[in-house]
Order: sequence, then structure tokens, then C-alpha cells
Amino acid sequence: MLPPEVLAKIQRFHFKTKRLANEIFAGQYESAFKGQGIEFAEVREYQVGDDIRTIDWNVSARFGRPFVKVYHEERELTLMLLVDLSKSHLFGSRSRFKRELLAEVAGMLAFLAIRTNDRVGAILFSSKVEKFLPPRKGSTNVWRLIREIFTYEPESPATGIDAALDFLNRAVKRHAIVFLISDCMDEGFERSMRLTSKKHDLTVIRIFDPAEETLPDVGLITLRDPETGEIATIDTSSPRIRKEIEEDRKNQRDSLKSLLGSIDVDMVEIGTQGPVVEPLMRLFDRRRKRLNA
Repeated sequence: MLPPEVLAKIQRFHFKTKRLANEIFAGQYESAFKGQGIEFAEVREYQVGDDIRTIDWNVSARFGRPFVKVYHEERELTLMLLVDLSKSHLFGSRSRFKRELLAEVAGMLAFLAIRTNDRVGAILFSSKVEKFLPPRKGSTNVWRLIREIFTYEPESPATGIDAALDFLNRAVKRHAIVFLISDCMDEGFERSMRLTSKKHDLTVIRIFDPAEETLPDVGLITLRDPETGEIATIDTSSPRIRKEIEEDRKNQRDSLKSLLGSIDVDMVEIGTQGPVVEPLMRLFDRRRKRLNA
């Protein structure tokens, strides 16, 4: 049994993400992610303006007047969420921890998918795959997903994006919409990222906190790396030290952007200090324009 305060927090997130998905994103997700083909639906009488290439000549000959075949988009898709539960997400200098932001993003995407009757699954990972939630339909599945993100205690503190992508490519055989939600503080996943982008429709959502990007000048501070346990004392009043740390983070971001650009994978960056809705809406808008171009 979960403590009442934890359960109440999960319920608040559950209702918030569901409301945003229903009220703000109506139609956005569906127009951004199309089905993989079309399927035959019915035959009906020809109407002015119908494409003559859809005429069913056998049925038309039988009834003595033109009939056309009607096709519907094969809508049912599979959405897979790769959720990074490494210890670096237990950090937040603003209104929320990165793990809370990660849960909000994952929950919203899951609700958007079930609104269109898509199946939703998840891979929770640290330096290894911690839990696999097979794709299923329904809001009960989304509730379980949000609850797991909030409460699951990973065995490993570190990050292994390569392991998560490799598992996805082996476990999910059909083409899927894939969102990798992580702070991307990792390396060595280039090969698996390229393979995933060829097999699935991959998008990377990078979660970050402003204090990780630009170190504030607060004098001497002692920091502990949540993934390695290493402790270091840093003089943040030194412009040289702040610049070195900021350049290191910038180089890491630039390397990721370069990789994703080379394999045509979208990336969305969402910070703990900012909104979730606007970055996702910009993503859906970009995708919709590309599909309609």
C-alpha cells in the first residue's frame, strides 16, 4: 500500500495530465502521428467529386450504377515510452524535480495515445532495463504507468540509454512511436539510437534543470553525483570553473543534437522551470507540417 500523501500526489498528476490531454491537445497528437497504411471499410454509391480510381467495377456492373470503395486510415498505433529513472532525475532547483517533470510528460503522452485508441507501453530503465510494461489500451494502463514512474525504486543509480534502446528493438517487433524521455546524461548509445530510428518513429525528450546548464554563483558548494556517489567541492564564484562546467554541458548537448540531426530524429527540451504543453505543441505542429508538405 502506498502512503496517503504519495497516492494523493499521483492522483493529482493523473487528473492534471488527463485534463491537459483532453482539453488542450485534442487532435494535435492524431494529426502529428499517422497510421501506417489504409484498410478497406465499405462500398457506397458514387458521389460527385469522388475519385474515379476508387470505383469498384464489379459492384457497379452488378447494380447497374457506379459504386466506390471507401478506405479508412489504419489508425491503431503502438506508443512506447522509454523512461529514464536514474538517480540524476532526483534533482530540481526550481518548482519540481526532474522525475516529476518526467512523469508529467510521460502521462500526458500516454493519455493522448489512448484518446485515439492506441496502445501504450513503457520501458523503465536505469543503467539496465528495470521494468517492461507491455503495450495495452485504456486509462487503467496510464494510471499504472504514472504510479510506477513515481514509486519504482531502480536497482541501479546510473543511466544506460543503450541498454533501453537495445531492449526496445528486440522486444517490440512492430513499428512503434517511441519517446525517449531522459536528461540524456549518458554516452555510447549512438549505434542503438541509429538502429532505433530506422525501425521506429523516434523522438527524444530531454529533461533538464536550469542549474545544470548554468551554474549559479553561490560560493563554495559541495556536490554529490547521484549516479556515481562521488563528492566534490566547487568554488562557483570562479568564472573559470563556471565556464568550464557550462562548456562541458553545452558540448554534450551539441553532440546529442548533431547525432539526432544526422538521423532525422526530433528532439524536444523541457526544463523544470517551464511549461510542458508549449514544447509538445510545437513538436506536433512541426510534424503535422512535414506530413502535409
